[in-house]
Amino acid sequence: KTIRNQWSIQKRSLRCKTQKKSKNDSTHPASDDDVFRYIGSLQPPANLNLSTASSNNEGVASIHFHPNSRYVGVCRANDRVIEIYAARSEVEAQKKRRRRLRRRREKQNVLASTVDIGSAKKRGLLDDPDSDEEHHGEIEKADGKSNNTSLLELSHDAIKAMDEFEYRGTIRAAQKIRGFAFAPIQERGGGIRVVLALATNALEVHSLPTPSKHALGVPVSSAKVSTLDMYGHPTGIRSVALSSDDSMACTVSKNMAKVWNVANRSCLRSLAVAHSGKSASASYYCLCTAFLPGNTHVVIGTREGHLILMDVASGDTVFTEVNAHDGAIWSLDLHRPTPNQDSMSLVTGSADKSVKYWSIESQKDESRHPMLVHARTLQMSDDVMCVRFSHSTDPTKRLIFVASLDSTIKVFFDDSLKFFLSLYGHKLPVLAFDSSDDDTILASGGADKSIKIWGLDFGDTHRTLYGHEDSITDLKFVRRTHNFFTCSKDKTLRFWDGDRFEQILLLNGHASEVCALAISRTGAFILSGGMDRQVRVWERTKDIVFLDEERERELEDMFDKVDGSRKDENTADVLLKAQKDGEEQLNADDDENDKPQSEAAVKQNILSVSSGDRIMEAIEMADKETKEIAAFRKLQDEKGGDGQRAPNPMMFGMDPPQYLLWVLRSVKSVDLEQSLLVLPLTHVERLMHYLILLLRAGKGAELCAKISVFLIKAHLSQIVANRTMTTPLRELKSLVRQRTTETRDTVGFNIAAMKIIARIANERKNERIDYGEKSMKDIWAGMGLGSDIRGRNEHKKGNK
Repeated sequence: KTIRNQWSIQKRSLRCKTQKKSKNDSTHPASDDDVFRYIGSLQPPANLNLSTASSNNEGVASIHFHPNSRYVGVCRANDRVIEIYAARSEVEAQKKRRRRLRRRREKQNVLASTVDIGSAKKRGLLDDPDSDEEHHGEIEKADGKSNNTSLLELSHDAIKAMDEFEYRGTIRAAQKIRGFAFAPIQERGGGIRVVLALATNALEVHSLPTPSKHALGVPVSSAKVSTLDMYGHPTGIRSVALSSDDSMACTVSKNMAKVWNVANRSCLRSLAVAHSGKSASASYYCLCTAFLPGNTHVVIGTREGHLILMDVASGDTVFTEVNAHDGAIWSLDLHRPTPNQDSMSLVTGSADKSVKYWSIESQKDESRHPMLVHARTLQMSDDVMCVRFSHSTDPTKRLIFVASLDSTIKVFFDDSLKFFLSLYGHKLPVLAFDSSDDDTILASGGADKSIKIWGLDFGDTHRTLYGHEDSITDLKFVRRTHNFFTCSKDKTLRFWDGDRFEQILLLNGHASEVCALAISRTGAFILSGGMDRQVRVWERTKDIVFLDEERERELEDMFDKVDGSRKDENTADVLLKAQKDGEEQLNADDDENDKPQSEAAVKQNILSVSSGDRIMEAIEMADKETKEIAAFRKLQDEKGGDGQRAPNPMMFGMDPPQYLLWVLRSVKSVDLEQSLLVLPLTHVERLMHYLILLLRAGKGAELCAKISVFLIKAHLSQIVANRTMTTPLRELKSLVRQRTTETRDTVGFNIAAMKIIARIANERKNERIDYGEKSMKDIWAGMGLGSDIRGRNEHKKGNK
């Protein structure tokens, strides 16, 4: 049986759709649909207080059917309840319809008798006899039908939605429901189970039993079977920290900290971050975290400026430093004990423009839990965004790095807090940085989307790297290497080589911005957390990474990405735009130049970009080879020698212009124009120089003319503004005209010759040729195809 909810599918109409309508069908209005028929709406009983009035006015968010098609659930938007309806059988639906019609007739009789008595008492000479229509409206309302509930009029004798479905019960959740699903199995006794996904990122399983035989038709109440609220964060993850043995991980979000087992990816404990002496409503917004030595406690910095120590085993708050800072604690770092120094210290950076040192000591009570004692303060001129210790084990050489809101990184000596270096170069505030294990380089990333690698000897910038499309939120070095990972708000992680200054890997997977990173001691795996409330584990594999393939894959993803932010312009649009700019500058009045001479509408792809790179490499190689040839000739002139220079094997023994022509011919014609658009203006000037040399030699006249016209059209305004291009342009113009004229004459001559040959062949196609006593070799020797045979025969006759 097909379940119908508000709209019923007429199967007979589907079968007879291609047939002619019967005479009885002509009585139906033309607007009636032959397939769908409105049968009403589902409404819970009026005596049930499901939710507030505002929630009832919300639209329906989702509707799901049970796998056995006997139940349907309705969830409204921004509501905490789910209405469950059971589908009646065909016999039960007809029985419900007859009972509804019988009750309607009884109500009509009662109301009619009441109306007659009331009208006899109240009607006078001035009463309108048509006022009985109001009583018909009362009868309709008594039947549960209102003119505002439906735009379609339903027949009273037809089966309605409430005849097909029976209200079974309501499932109430603790929080707002974001989605639900029926369990595929049925409980003993015919009950059903429903899984709810709540707005707090929790799952609840509810059981709805079947009504007893003595209370059929009475709505039943559900019971909560289980709750899965320990896994996952309800809000975005702000920080990730690993224990010293990489066995546990701590992630923090708004008023929640979770400790995870890294090996089996299970949540060991959920810690509610709040003051031990206050209620749960006085929770704190966590921003940063770290494991204390021993991995038994975690320290958490909050937006309210508090420092909280929590016991991992019990989940209790063992110490709280209230108002440790007057502003949000954006960053903290631990200096772990070394063989030369047993003391442990914690440093915190806050929005109150201060960096504070805290010593970790044991409490004097029986618990012996750790506590924080303020040791000293480093005052800064701006808000502190990030703070880190260097990795040196020598206390006299240990440094502390502080990034402030003025987009600089200041370096101090840890023991004396004496100023050492100031690293400036970022255009926006630095949000993350880290130093290598040998403290030779420092890598930083900020809101300006750039990564800078600094030398810690003199504070010089080694290189600036670009790749992220949004602010960089965290950066971590891999132990004992100069490779590092970065994460960004563009939902990606990237792996970089700090020695070669290039990107190694691009990691996609997060659905929202990534906020934090944590790398294991061996670099075997990394953890990442973001605003999508996910903690992702990335493991190192034994697969070999080829950088060229990674770059090509990244370019392909960039070109294939269709998000509306990047519009792929075809060649005609580029030419029209460039020509329009040139016309505005030159005030040209010629209407013939309004149309581009090339209109190859091809999108930029990986092939065109790679072809453009090949052309640029060929131009650079040709320039280098030209300089070496000039130097060799100059040296030969000075020495008076006549030696020959060995050809360049990288250019296959060709001279520079000829090699460049070979590269241009290797590019597909459909990708040629887009490949030329990739070239910068300096390479365009060099390419036009080689085109002049090729046209002088008469090589590749057609291709050189095509490329010359396209480059002038695409870079018209830049070429005109460059006065050094005036003389080459004049020569190029004359050469293009001369070579194209020669090509046209050659083509015209060949076409005329082919016409003459065709005419002669047409005149002699019916003539009979008598070869006489000529042999087959002589016959073929007299034709063009046998010219070689004829030459050999004549050579033999001469030798005889």
